[in-house]
Order: sequence, then structure tokens, then C-alpha cells
Amino acid sequence: MSKYLAIQQSAYDANMQLPKLGLVLFTFGNVSAADRSLGVFAIKPSGVPYEDLSPDKMVIVDFEGKTVQGDLRPSSDTQTHAVLYKHWANIGGIVHTHSTYATAWAQSQRCIPIFGTTHADHNTVDIPCAPPMNDEMIKGNYEYETGFQIMNELKDKGLSYEDIEMILVGNHAPFTWGKTPEKAVYNSAVLECIAQMALLTEQINPKAPKLKDALIKKHFERKHGPDSYYGQ
Repeated sequence: MSKYLAIQQSAYDANMQLPKLGLVLFTFGNVSAADRSLGVFAIKPSGVPYEDLSPDKMVIVDFEGKTVQGDLRPSSDTQTHAVLYKHWANIGGIVHTHSTYATAWAQSQRCIPIFGTTHADHNTVDIPCAPPMNDEMIKGNYEYETGFQIMNELKDKGLSYEDIEMILVGNHAPFTWGKTPEKAVYNSAVLECIAQMALLTEQINPKAPKLKDALIKKHFERKHGPDSYYGQ
């Protein structure tokens, strides 16, 4: 029995959630699942329709982005996943989609403002949008550089990957991550919801104010604070 079966199953299950949640069209997206003890991750093969996927088709890749096991070519975004896993020790799953509303904000090169309590339930800051990478990076190892584009934006904003688990890449699309692939998928769905709500908010009231600090603090801490009381 392959030692990679668990993460292949995990990656498969998470990938199959993307079309169910309306986060992908055709093959526009991927999820990876990491095994830190083995130093590898499983990721969706490139360009394979979701209905044709199976756990054994998930490609095993190390944190340098090299294929360890699998006959199919891994996702074209594999190098981005590898960079993030290599530098962020406490994540176990990464999702990349081109979901409609989050991608629209990315294409607009705008951070998503924190307008309401749905946003504050998950983040205390605007969802950051990394600027488009420079021409030199684009001409180089593009997917590899995308990982650094993401990390540099968080650093510039004074955020850690544990403070916020989602980002927009300017003119491109969203990436999310989490301790597990399931949490990364959850974050991807939440990001899409927040992006849609923010767009509608600005359409209804172009001068809508951001959520005040007291409400941000209350809603975030009731779910995530030391005295949290949301849920069972």
C-alpha cells in the first residue's frame, strides 16, 4: 500500500468540493494536501476534468516542486504551492481558483474592504491584493515567483500567513490556505462570498463606510478569541 494514499485521498476529496461549491469552471482550479512528515504534497493533475479525477491520479510532489510519484503532469500552479509549503511550516492545504467575484477584485487590483460582520468573522483586515509582478519575474519562473509575490505582499502589509489565510494576486486570482485542505477549501468559499458581498455593497452605496473597530473586534473574537463562544 502506498504511503501517499492518505494525502491523495485528501487532495481528491478537497478538489471535488470546488465544482460543488461553484468555485471553478472546467479545470480552472486546484487543491493540494501536504504531509509534513514525508515532505511532500498531493496535487491535482494539470488540465484533467474534475469528473475524470480519482485519488490515484493525484500527483505527489516534494517541497522543491519535483514530482515524486505520478504519471500525469501536476497542476501548472505546482511551483507556487511548493514555495508556500516550503516557507510556511504550519499549513497543510492550499487552494487556487478563478472564482468569479474574488477574481474580479484581483483583476481590479483592489483589496477587498472589510465592510461587514461576515468578513470580520474570519478576518480583521481587508483581504490583501498583491500587485502584479514585475516583467522580470513574469519572464522568469512565473509560478515559482507567484509564491514570493504572495509572501512579499503579506510581509509588506505586516501580516503573517497565520493572521490571514487568503489573498488576491493582482490581475490573476485568489489563493487560500489552511492547516488542512478542508480548511483551505472553506477559506476559498468564504473569500468568494465576501468578495460578492463587497461588490454588492459598493454598488448599493459607493460611499459605504468600513466596519467600525468595535464590531470587527467583537465578531472576530467571539469566534476566535480566548473567550470565544460561537458554536459547540
